[in-house]
Amino acid sequence: MTGIIVVGVDGSETALRAAHTARDLAASLGATLHVVSAFDSDRTEVFGSGSDRWVVSDAGEAEKVAKGIADSLRTGGTNVTYAAARGKPAEALIHEAERTEAQLIVVGNRRMRGLGRVLGSVANSVAHGAPCDVYIAKTDLAE
Repeated sequence: MTGIIVVGVDGSETALRAAHTARDLAASLGATLHVVSAFDSDRTEVFGSGSDRWVVSDAGEAEKVAKGIADSLRTGGTNVTYAAARGKPAEALIHEAERTEAQLIVVGNRRMRGLGRVLGSVANSVAHGAPCDVYIAKTDLAE
C-alpha cells in the first residue's frame, strides 16, 4: 500500500505510542506518514519587549507539537509530513484524512474503557466517521 497514513498527536505519551505504530506501518507499507495535531480555538496572544513582538496561537502551538513529533519519527526512507488542523481531535483527523485522501488513520485506544468509553473517545469517533480504514493501536499501559 502506498499512499498516506494519518496519525493524531497531542504531546501525550499514549499519542506518541500511536505515532510510533503509525511510523512502523508507514515504513513497512511504503506509505507517507502525516502527523496531525488539532487545535480547537483561534486564541492568540501577543508578547513583546521593546520593538520585538511574538505571536503565540493555538494553531502555532499545535503545529509545533506536530512538527516536533514528525521530526522525531523520520527514519530511513519514510516520508513524514505534519500539519495543525482546526477542530476537536476526531474531527480534525477525519478532515485531514479527507483532505489528503489518506488510506488509513491510526489512533490510540485511550479512553476506550471505563468511564471514558461512556463519555466517548477519539478512536470511537474516528472509527465511526472516517473516510478510510482505521487502525486502533494499543497504547495504554498494562495495569
